[in-house]
Amino acid sequence: MKILSATITSLILVLLLSSCWTPTAPNIHTVSMRELTASEKEVVGFANSFGVKLLSKLGEIEDENDNIFISPLSISMALGMVLHGARNETQQEMKETLEFHNLSIDEINHSYRGLLDLLPYVDPSIEMIIANSVWYRYTFPVLEEFIETNKKYFDAEVQALDFDKPEASQIMNNWVNRKTNGHIDEIVPDDIDPLTVMYLINAIYFKGDWTYQFDRDDTREADFTLPDGTTKKVQMMQQENAFRMYRSLDVNILELPYGDEHYSMIIILPPRDVSIHEFTGSITAEKWQEWMNMIPDKGRDGSMVYLPRFTLEYKKSLPEVLKALGMELAFIPHLADFSGVYDQTKEPRNAYISDVMHKTFVDVNEEGTEAAAATSVEVSLTSMPPQFRVDRPFLMAIRENSSGTILFIGKIVNPESK
Repeated sequence: MKILSATITSLILVLLLSSCWTPTAPNIHTVSMRELTASEKEVVGFANSFGVKLLSKLGEIEDENDNIFISPLSISMALGMVLHGARNETQQEMKETLEFHNLSIDEINHSYRGLLDLLPYVDPSIEMIIANSVWYRYTFPVLEEFIETNKKYFDAEVQALDFDKPEASQIMNNWVNRKTNGHIDEIVPDDIDPLTVMYLINAIYFKGDWTYQFDRDDTREADFTLPDGTTKKVQMMQQENAFRMYRSLDVNILELPYGDEHYSMIIILPPRDVSIHEFTGSITAEKWQEWMNMIPDKGRDGSMVYLPRFTLEYKKSLPEVLKALGMELAFIPHLADFSGVYDQTKEPRNAYISDVMHKTFVDVNEEGTEAAAATSVEVSLTSMPPQFRVDRPFLMAIRENSSGTILFIGKIVNPESK
């Protein structure tokens, strides 16, 4: 459901989740924030860069009047679960697309683990759930090392299912529904393709109250200008407080903190004479970091903020945009190399990523924000190539093809070899 116009994209440059890596349960205790290790800092920076690039590319290919709302964390983590099963050029392309560059798989996995153990617990007033799971066709010979790595570094739940039974998709979708607090109820299709052998699924749920909440009595109907210059009526929240903001002729930036201010929503407004479509397409990771550096350390008393109350859902199949970012081999049936996922001596067909489905939900209101995301990476096998097995008596001929002249012809009943 696409509820507000594309201009809401300027409000959805949240990336509030793009640097928050969390495990599979809500906050149950509090820890003090520590200094990140060098590789953890790199993973956070690279993940943010991937998110900005993905948003920019989606801005290019989506209809300019459509909303875009993604969770870079969810997409990155779902692909990260299959990354360590990729090999050779397939793995390198995936690493480059995810912006991991020269980091080793071991460094990437350990950084995920370190962040998972740290970041969800720094603010007990924020409810965050991140869950990972691996579901595979019970006849598919998954390597034990692949399973154990996903359990160890991604806290993944792993289960073998009979994908031919109707309840298989229901089991997986019920899992996603629970982990996203009912906001995403389907990520796997009801009818699973016979060649599909695995789903790697990430689910995220975020609920945070504003540090400075809006008063519902102050919410008023107001005009919201759409890309074509027309206006629509929205419910505009408003409040005066000491918000951190940066304003210039080139960009306006607002930070709205949640809870104990460990998490926040970032809102970016382009100049009035620049379309949101053009603005979104021009974003780079460097530009994003430059904007973040512009936010002052302290807010200014008396700052007045007007923010529309809104709810939206977004759904996107991501193979084409990921290919455009450089991740191509993983989607090519006979060229993808996921030999680290399964035992190829027991399954001769080649495995490849057949789809990456992404769904999100967000509700922004006077109390705070509720958001959810789910990403499923579907792994399929190539169809069995046509076979012609000469294992019984046969005829054979040698001919000249242009004229059809038969040079030799015969019947072979008992082949012998020297």
